[in-house]
Amino acid sequence: MTDAPAPVPQTPPVGFDARRRFGWVFAAVWLFFLAEPFEDALAARDRGAGVLAVVALAAFAVTYVALWVGWQRRRFDPARGQLGWREGLTGVLVLVVLAALAFPGAGQSAANTFVFVCAYGMFALPVRGALTLVGLVVLGLVVASRVDPAWSGLLSTAAGTVLAALATFGISRMFARTRELALAHQDLARLAVAEERGRFARDLHDLLGHSLTVITLKSELAGRLIEVDAQRAAAEITDVERLSRQALTDVRAALEGYRDVSLATELAGARQALAAAGITAHLPGAVEEVGADDQELFGWVVREGVTNVVRHSGASSCWIEVEPSGVAVCDDGAGPRPGSGGGRGLTGLADRARSAGGRLTVGRSAQGGFRLEVRR
Repeated sequence: MTDAPAPVPQTPPVGFDARRRFGWVFAAVWLFFLAEPFEDALAARDRGAGVLAVVALAAFAVTYVALWVGWQRRRFDPARGQLGWREGLTGVLVLVVLAALAFPGAGQSAANTFVFVCAYGMFALPVRGALTLVGLVVLGLVVASRVDPAWSGLLSTAAGTVLAALATFGISRMFARTRELALAHQDLARLAVAEERGRFARDLHDLLGHSLTVITLKSELAGRLIEVDAQRAAAEITDVERLSRQALTDVRAALEGYRDVSLATELAGARQALAAAGITAHLPGAVEEVGADDQELFGWVVREGVTNVVRHSGASSCWIEVEPSGVAVCDDGAGPRPGSGGGRGLTGLADRARSAGGRLTVGRSAQGGFRLEVRR
């Protein structure tokens, strides 16, 4: 059972901290359009309405910047959820109420606030809702200018509202793509971690599984020979030491990511492993016809196949067949067990074959045992 890949912390995109600290400037810089309604409110004949308009406009400016900063943090930060339409609609309604309170004291210049309302709506609402909001506001401004000729200036405000809506729509799409790219980057990082963990687990299994199997067999053989043939037992112990050192080297190489496997080397190792297990080896005489691109893959097939023969087959003979387009490891042992399925080794080997453009098949051999084959 393998461990789940370690989660990759969700980090904001590059530059998010700067946008979080100074993003409010982007919203605040446009507030100079509220200078006219502020002036009209201060010059209002009705002092009460004027004071109410000043307070409402100040609250409008603060609320608009706060809503903008809140939306920006949700949009740029992948760790946060996106702004829901209910939250966006609530923000729009609050701005509309504050804008309405400014009209009695500031007059028609208070209509400038609707440029900000529509701009925020284009960011915070779904596309249909935002377009509906802009349409209603523009329609209202046009109708008001027709009803009262003194308010004919609202036509220019309506035109400005349309232009602002179009501009903010483009910017909102750009921000949406920025968020999608940030999320995609995090997904790629998680996949890279999972792939690297899988590669290391596969290499470690293949390397140590084979090496430790041969070391165990040779140690057992040396133990049986020590009182019968001390000289041969010493030779087997020397082999155990050599294999242990080679296994350590292989593990270090796997950690550094450049473990090379060759078919010729694995065939030589297979001969030793099968001999230690008392299994007759039938190996190919030459492997020069195998292309350089297939040498490593075929070497892994031989390593895994021979390891399984030694561990599980109970065979007396093993055949390794090598062709330019494929390699097979066969034995005359117990053969496939129904319902046994593939272990970690075969699963990792299948992944290797698939990534190299090959295909792994397993089944019963012509000798009645197990057959493991990979073909390109």
